[in-house]
Amino acid sequence: MADLSSIFQLAQQAQGRLTEIQSKLAQETVTVSAGGGMVQVTVDGRGQIRAITIDPEAVRAGDVELLEDLVLAAVAQAQQRAAELYQAEVRKLTAGLPLPFQLPL
Repeated sequence: MADLSSIFQLAQQAQGRLTEIQSKLAQETVTVSAGGGMVQVTVDGRGQIRAITIDPEAVRAGDVELLEDLVLAAVAQAQQRAAELYQAEVRKLTAGLPLPFQLPL
């Protein structure tokens, strides 16, 4: 039973540290651009969109479909980079811990 108790204690510690990581990542931001800087997207470390900036020239061009593609590409890239940050932090958390389970990435 002591093994189960220590596993439970490790899981609680890991959950607490995971919560800390999520709070920390909420404060970090990632900004990416698409179309040579015509569209910029900023997300927090959890992948939540915080800002989208569109160069007025992109609107004047009148190519709505291209603009939509640029926004979509920038959002996807920013969210991917945020996911990579999160995964790196979780790997640091679990490095060397004898966890019999996988923490959610």
